[in-house]
Amino acid sequence: MNKPSRARTRESADIVVVNAEELLTLAGSNQKPRTGKQMSELEIITDGALAIREGKILAVGKTREIAKSFRGESVLNAKGKVVLPGFVDPHTHLVFAGSREDEFQTRVEGASYMDILNSGGGILKTVKDTRRAGVEKLVELGLERLDSMLAHGTTTVEAKSGYGLNTEVEVKILEATRRLNQLHCSNVVSTFMGAHVVPVEFRNSTEQYVEMIVKETMQKVAQHGLAEFCDVFCERGAFSLEQAKRVLANGKKLGLKPKIHADQMSMLGGAEIAADVGAVSAEHLNFSSANGIKSMAQKGVVAVLLPAAAFSLMMGRYADARMMIDCGLPVALGTDFNAGCRVENMQLVIAMACHFMRMTPAEAITAATINAAHAVCRADEVGSLEVGKRADVTMLGAPNHKFLGYSFGCNLVEKVIADGRLVIDREKRDEPVFMSKND
Repeated sequence: MNKPSRARTRESADIVVVNAEELLTLAGSNQKPRTGKQMSELEIITDGALAIREGKILAVGKTREIAKSFRGESVLNAKGKVVLPGFVDPHTHLVFAGSREDEFQTRVEGASYMDILNSGGGILKTVKDTRRAGVEKLVELGLERLDSMLAHGTTTVEAKSGYGLNTEVEVKILEATRRLNQLHCSNVVSTFMGAHVVPVEFRNSTEQYVEMIVKETMQKVAQHGLAEFCDVFCERGAFSLEQAKRVLANGKKLGLKPKIHADQMSMLGGAEIAADVGAVSAEHLNFSSANGIKSMAQKGVVAVLLPAAAFSLMMGRYADARMMIDCGLPVALGTDFNAGCRVENMQLVIAMACHFMRMTPAEAITAATINAAHAVCRADEVGSLEVGKRADVTMLGAPNHKFLGYSFGCNLVEKVIADGRLVIDREKRDEPVFMSKND
């Protein structure tokens, strides 16, 4: 007589995702960002699945394996869909008030970025608007923007200050940023960028403004733990190589990890400074020299490329992503969302990287996930679908990953899981709703 078989006990999970046409795990790059040919390796599981419990990824594998081992309180069928890590946007200026649509028209009519800035517009106009806004208004605006980014699949967002340009307002912006991280289900990473441009009141005394940043503003930011990173706009008309190096060196002494806006408008040498100071990332890099790129590659600096910024400024020149990848430089992508570049959609940035910088869809996806996570020192938490990581997952209404880049100007996202909770589900409602960390 045969003994009755004992049914296998399945482990409980909060959410189980099954039947994914492609599950892009991007696994195995937590220690170092992907470079060269590695950027094309997405570690795809066909008919993939994953289990989530208490905000963390519990298991990743084939559907038959996960279904045998886990019983989900909620089961999401991803048949015919692409499932990938939530996008990481490593470069935004999230917190500001006001808008600059009038200046957009002057740009269309031929005015340059520096023409507008020198006339008191651009960043300086946004500074005026932001100085007038209270913290609660800045938080309200930030929540709306994070909701939109989340609806497009972005679950981690770096946010720079820089629209205060004095100690009081820079602190106000960073306090609003901290509040956003507390309230919203997205992961918000804070960067101090008091050295954005020189404010009107210091127009003829840039050195005095740098002195104030270093001796006063930065000290207060570090003292109150308001930022993790320090950034500086190194460019003609903003801050020199020497000034940028001074700001970043002093930030490092205070525990602020260095980043730099480098070579956006001209070949000034910002890439070389990034390598020299050991920056976590250098951003823009439209005009960087081959020597600067090689130096960054040797030091492991992440190149954060921002095609939407070049597009919005009508520059006609984009960073040389192909040279960077061929040189072994880790490349990431960001929106550069700001008052003059109103893009909240990382899918569109991926398409721009493919069309304007000749990155392949696979390279661009790597740049928008695990490499972007390295650019904000979060690769041990987000950017890939691996056991123990924060459960930030995006499901696309697309049959394969190549639709990212091929399809543009629309939103492929059908579902988003942030911190282990289903927060966007387009099958149930037409518009996303604000999801706080405490809901």
